[in-house]
Amino acid sequence: MLSTCMNRIFTFIACLIVTLSFGQPNPIAQKYAATISESDLKENLTIIASDAMEGRETGKRGQKMAAAFIAAYFDELNLKGPVAGSYYQPVPLFRTSAPVVTLKASTTEVSSESYVFYGSGHTNGEVSLPLVFAGKGSDSDLAKVDIRDKAVLIFFDGNASITNNPILSNLLDKGAKRLLVAIEKTEDFTRISGLVKRFSGGRLGLENPKTEETTGSFIVSPDMAGKFFNTTNDKLIKAWESKQLSKIKSTSIQYSIQQSVASVNSENILGYLEGTDKKDEVVVVTAHYDHIGISTRAEGDKINNGADDDGSGTVAVLAMAKAFAQAKKEGNGPRRSILFMTVTGEEKGLLGSEYYSEHPVYPLDKTVVNLNIDMIGRRDPQHKGSAPYVYIIGSDRLSSELHTLSEKTNKTYTNLAFDYLYNAEDHPDRIYYRSDHWNFAKKNVPIVFYFDGIHEDYHKPSDEVDKIEFDLLVLRAKNVFHLTWEIANREARLMVDKK
Repeated sequence: MLSTCMNRIFTFIACLIVTLSFGQPNPIAQKYAATISESDLKENLTIIASDAMEGRETGKRGQKMAAAFIAAYFDELNLKGPVAGSYYQPVPLFRTSAPVVTLKASTTEVSSESYVFYGSGHTNGEVSLPLVFAGKGSDSDLAKVDIRDKAVLIFFDGNASITNNPILSNLLDKGAKRLLVAIEKTEDFTRISGLVKRFSGGRLGLENPKTEETTGSFIVSPDMAGKFFNTTNDKLIKAWESKQLSKIKSTSIQYSIQQSVASVNSENILGYLEGTDKKDEVVVVTAHYDHIGISTRAEGDKINNGADDDGSGTVAVLAMAKAFAQAKKEGNGPRRSILFMTVTGEEKGLLGSEYYSEHPVYPLDKTVVNLNIDMIGRRDPQHKGSAPYVYIIGSDRLSSELHTLSEKTNKTYTNLAFDYLYNAEDHPDRIYYRSDHWNFAKKNVPIVFYFDGIHEDYHKPSDEVDKIEFDLLVLRAKNVFHLTWEIANREARLMVDKK
């Protein structure tokens, strides 16, 4: 009986010690967190976000210069270059040019002001197709006209999405070869065509586009629709309203789409710090070091230096690497290994992190967490004058344990105001899917994404170093450092309890 009571007492005391100790600051962690300083962050950011880096556009000279600076920094810290002894993980990309398009209605060329092409591909010359009118593309409309192996013109509500639209998908599923989407209102056509032209200036991708023609649609102005059939828009509408589409006789169109593809070489920069007894498990800390380069339309300053986006995240990763490298040098290295990785191509579609997730240097099933930092040096308009804050995104999506640890670590060390606005699954901005953590999350690796919000200088040349709040940047970087320290040194691996 006495033995049982003593066991219960010892168990109670042990639980009490654990309860009291958790949430108590670890002085060793605090010692190395203190090395993250305003002076270091500012010195490195002044280089990363300088005009000399030319906006760090993926594959361009400025991105290569930034890569060299980061690799040299990792080397100075004696981090391991984990890609065959190198800090560089090559990321092969393909640049597709803007399509050069011609369109003819019954051999008469259509003015480029009357249409835009939304898509990509290569026709290997001119293609000729019969053209039919299919009203608004409903099933009842399609019952009255044969669309198989033909080009099809329909009227379309300009407020509807052209991407993944079920009406357009249904037309293609039923055998239409090419779609002409006539926007019903002139103002909607002007808006949509402007957006298409803005974003059709060529793109980068991981896949080499096939040479054969790909699916795309011609978006047509409302006053042009009738001219394709040598008639007027009013007669097209009347035929549709009276359910007599057969009255509109088929004609033909001719078109050509030409694109060129060039190889582009870029790089992720990786610095590896080996752990001790749990070194096979890896904590990955990321930020993207690329930005959007030089603006062609801007007046005055044209260089998008991206001091906040994502120079702030990049220098935070460098500062954390320095802190952990010093800890290891002094015999206080982490139990788990840490991969400090600055990735390329985020601004072009999360390309660098996607490449890593498909070609991981360390197995993803051994990757414990990804802590991703993308913009942590500023405030957004919603937080002007507020207490120090940071948006936390994704901490609870895959691991309840990660979310709890993130909250407790923050309360212990930095006490930032955590704002979960963008973490809502139905938030229209869908920020969870818009930075490099997503390529880990979709592989079921738990993530936390740190973000300061959208401010007035986002993606503008005015995103400069002198607008960074370095005291706030330090606090946020220390927050990420302490969570990294906790995850890298705890006994149990984080549990993944969600998908």
